[in-house]
Amino acid sequence: MRTYLLKIILTVIVVFNLASCTSEESAPISEAALISDYNYNETELAMADAINQYRLSIGLDALQTINHISYKSAEHNDYMISNNVVNHDLFEERSQNLMAVLGAVKVNENVAYNYTTPAGALNAWLNSAGHKANIEGDFTHFGVAVTEDPINGKKYYTNIFIKK
Repeated sequence: MRTYLLKIILTVIVVFNLASCTSEESAPISEAALISDYNYNETELAMADAINQYRLSIGLDALQTINHISYKSAEHNDYMISNNVVNHDLFEERSQNLMAVLGAVKVNENVAYNYTTPAGALNAWLNSAGHKANIEGDFTHFGVAVTEDPINGKKYYTNIFIKK
């Protein structure tokens, strides 16, 4: 009886794991084509300006925005909103896309959630060693997206930095 019960439990665990795991093949596929059009909203322009103003204030060069990077940032915001999460899921995929499409040799990412202003998100990033290192890093270009969740009105921020 005990062996029979153990077999049933193990079978349930195996079936559950097979049904709940997501394979690489089922992950969304990144676009390989260059996205040249991106319409920045006021908040995104303010975020990009705040990051560059901070970099200039500490003697670093300003970063150039690339629409393709902002598009990829917006895709990630949409993913986070759709899944009600704040994370770096699929970062490797975004990174590989930016390397293939833009020739990036280095890619890093900051995300934030529920800051009403770009200054608030930037301040939070600057108070986090890892996020601050990205902002102050050896990068040449970046993209930024700030997307408001249509259900709760909270903002999602994704900022991707690259070095070409």
